[in-house]
Amino acid sequence: MSRFRILSIDGGGIKGVFPAAFLASIEETLGGAPVAGYFDLVAGTSTGGIIALALGLGLRASEILNFYERYGPTIFPQKSSWSWLGTARYHVEPLRHALDKTFGLKRLGDSGLRLLIPSFNATTGRIHIYKTAHHPRLQMDFKVPAVEVALATSAAPVFFPPHRSRQDVTLIDGGIWANNPVGLAVTEAISMLGRSGTELDVLSIGCTSRPPDFTQTGSGLGFWALRALDAAMEGQSFAALGTAQHLAGHENVFRFNPIVLPGRFTLDKVRRIGELKAFGYSEARESLRRLTPRFFSTPADQFTALWS
Repeated sequence: MSRFRILSIDGGGIKGVFPAAFLASIEETLGGAPVAGYFDLVAGTSTGGIIALALGLGLRASEILNFYERYGPTIFPQKSSWSWLGTARYHVEPLRHALDKTFGLKRLGDSGLRLLIPSFNATTGRIHIYKTAHHPRLQMDFKVPAVEVALATSAAPVFFPPHRSRQDVTLIDGGIWANNPVGLAVTEAISMLGRSGTELDVLSIGCTSRPPDFTQTGSGLGFWALRALDAAMEGQSFAALGTAQHLAGHENVFRFNPIVLPGRFTLDKVRRIGELKAFGYSEARESLRRLTPRFFSTPADQFTALWS
């Protein structure tokens, strides 16, 4: 049995330019072959979920990069409606428009790849993971419009309002519990798809990271208001990566998430798109030689959904 290849992409707002550029640079070396054709399962959260959906629906990585360059400045305008009085920082309409233009009326079930895309059900207080029909138990999500899946996984608190589905379910960004979905992806391959951990090759791409600083201690609201989210996100990412490495073996998990100076890139700093592209290209250039034998030597087997 051939090895099973997984691509996992973190959340990170406009910083999704980094993984998009990383994949586009690799795609360019493949003679024009879509990079998606080399993976058996793709997981993505928030902006990573949008990338995963786009790959599954047939977009090339270069087209996804163009999506960020074209629509990023309108999704994250320099002047926003944000205030401390309960309104989201950005209106969702520009994002919805961009997704409508890109995905049209396609559904999750139109994906040519197995997909796993986390969100959070705020109505019930439970996790919600959108999945293609790659297991007999998965009989509903394939009917959901791709635009709705993208809005649900990327409805980041503070930045965008919660997404309300056609069934009146309130959904918010999967990044609040699985910003790095690599642990979920490896678990899915083993538990739902019947693959052994030692059969997996895993490519995990972040959206750049700033060095965490928890050297100072405090206990008050003022101290933790600015640090609690960072602590939770860093902890979740390390736990997810550790889970993947434990189940698949450290030598089979390749993680790319370069550390940058604090404040250099943020979820909505669109003026740094060019720098993020450069980071993606440079990281791909440095890593391609060791990634090619594991991931890009032969295409993956064709995925056929159980339901459509």
